[in-house]
Amino acid sequence: MTTPDNTSDATADVSPEVTGVAAQDWSRACVDPQYRAAVVDLLGALAYGELAAFERLAEDAKLAPTLADKAELAKMASAEFHHYEKLRDRLTEIGEEPTLAMEPFVAALDGFHKQTAPSDWLEGLVKAYVGDSIASDFYREVAARLDADSRELVLAVLDDTGHAGFAVEKVRAAIDAEPRVGGRLALWARRLMGEALSQSQRVVADRDALSTMLVGGVADGFDLAEVGRMFSRITEAHTKRMAALGLAA
Repeated sequence: MTTPDNTSDATADVSPEVTGVAAQDWSRACVDPQYRAAVVDLLGALAYGELAAFERLAEDAKLAPTLADKAELAKMASAEFHHYEKLRDRLTEIGEEPTLAMEPFVAALDGFHKQTAPSDWLEGLVKAYVGDSIASDFYREVAARLDADSRELVLAVLDDTGHAGFAVEKVRAAIDAEPRVGGRLALWARRLMGEALSQSQRVVADRDALSTMLVGGVADGFDLAEVGRMFSRITEAHTKRMAALGLAA
């Protein structure tokens, strides 16, 4: 997934003390069967998300107006597939079947992509930048509660591959050339935000281990108040990304 480089600047210098499960490695943390199930769910959801992103970006490349743009989007798709491979290999390493770990999330994620299929090149770029970033923000929040090994993997997979700048450049140039495009893309980005949050909530609600982690029942999960603050932070980051694109939130 691609995320902008500047959305976390405000907290970049904050290094809270690592305690609890976050201070453990996988070999210690996985002794708790409920925690293990939550991590397998998380890796499965993220793995299928990366695989679906690869498929989507490869398809969106067909909408590119130039050969150079097509090649850039193909490179983005390739990066997503490499992320998928890392997650697949990790699931295998811990004794899980990757396809079984991904299967529970196929319907929800496919439904999201079906509901948010872009109609043109610019909508595809906005979706790759804004939509994927919302998901990345969510996974980063959860990663802070994971054991050290799982956290390192999740953050590596979510690391910005440098393509966010490409999307911002192309969208801003299009708006400068034809300002009325901005209104249409702003509405599209708002729709993406709503669909992404709804999809995330459905995924979590359908998986007991994940939902229990988010409300504090597994390891060092969130409490309900923190869940609210988490979604507030995700919304704030979305607003900043909209501004980077030159769009009204």
